[in-house]
Amino acid sequence: MAKLQEMAAEYFSSGFNCAQSVLSTYANRFNIDEELSKRISCGFGGGMGKLQETCGAVTGAIMVISLYNCEKYEDNDDRKAHTYSMVREFDARFKEIYGTTNCKSIIKTDINTEEGYGYAIDNNLFEEVCSKCVTDSVSILEDILPKQ
Repeated sequence: MAKLQEMAAEYFSSGFNCAQSVLSTYANRFNIDEELSKRISCGFGGGMGKLQETCGAVTGAIMVISLYNCEKYEDNDDRKAHTYSMVREFDARFKEIYGTTNCKSIIKTDINTEEGYGYAIDNNLFEEVCSKCVTDSVSILEDILPKQ
């Protein structure tokens, strides 16, 4: 596993959500405070506020893509155009792996019910599935973001 993937996995195993884990991995690259990155992305875990909609690793990656393009381009139209293009590329690549970006579909249980949360715990879904979403998101980012 590459260094950034390991860093993201470590954040996740330390109790940070999937979005926090992905965004915080890139805090230094984009010269933002690591603590601020965790605060900004806090509500995106569990598929955005535990709604189990868009996977937090995906939303974290979109924030990273946004940071990259807002640093690179001065004009907001350029920022948006390049960001949207890279988001679509990220989305397609993530879906090649998981078939969806929907949290509930990826982990195949409703973590908002006692039974579903228990199932997730008993089957190590957070450690096995969610952690892999985090590291796969970082891997995809490393492929689509130009190297420093």
